[in-house]
Amino acid sequence: MLAGVLFAVTAGLMWGLIFVGPLLVPDYPGALQSAGRYVAFGLIALPLAWHDRRRLRQLAPAAWREAVKLSLVGNLLYYAFLANAIQRTGAPVSTMIIGTLPVVIAVTANLCYGHLEGRLPWRRLFPALIMMAAGLLCVNAAELRSQGATLDLSRYLTGIGLAMLAVVCWTWYPLRNARWLRTHPELRPSTWATAQGLVTLRWR
Repeated sequence: MLAGVLFAVTAGLMWGLIFVGPLLVPDYPGALQSAGRYVAFGLIALPLAWHDRRRLRQLAPAAWREAVKLSLVGNLLYYAFLANAIQRTGAPVSTMIIGTLPVVIAVTANLCYGHLEGRLPWRRLFPALIMMAAGLLCVNAAELRSQGATLDLSRYLTGIGLAMLAVVCWTWYPLRNARWLRTHPELRPSTWATAQGLVTLRWR
C-alpha cells in the first residue's frame, strides 16, 4: 500500500513537470534532464526496495535484464527525446504529439497483439485518428504563425522528429511491460515497478 501511494505521488509530480522543466532550464540538454529526473526516481525506489527486498531477491537474471531494457527505453530515452523536443518546438506542439499516445498505443496493440487478446474495432479508432490529425495540423499552423520570421525550421522539424521518437518509446514501453506482467503472473506490479526504479540508477 505504501509503495503504491509513494509511486502515485512521485508519478504525479514527475508528469506535471514533464512539459515545464525543459522550458525552465533551456540551457540543460534533454539527456541531462532525463538522467536527473530518473536518478531521483531511483533514489525514491531505494526505501521501497528495502521494504520489498525478499521479493526482489527472487527475481531471475532475465527479469533484471528486462527491467533494464524497460527502464532505458521507457524512462531515460523517452524523456530525453521529449525534453529536447520541447526545447526545439515549444510545449504546445510536443504536448499535442505526446497526447496522441492513447490512440497510438491502441493502434499498435491492435496490430501487434490483436490476434492474442482481441482487437478493438477499427471503426471505433478512425474518428480519434481523424481528430488527432486535425488537431496536430491546427497546433502546428498556429505555432508556425506565432514564430514567423524568427522560426528556425530545421530546429523545429528536428523537434517534431524527437517528439515522435518519444511517442515510439512510450508506445513500446507499456505494451512490453504489460506483456511481461501477463506472462509472469507471479510477479507483483509494485515489485516490478520498484525493480525498474532501482535499475534507473545504473544509467545515471
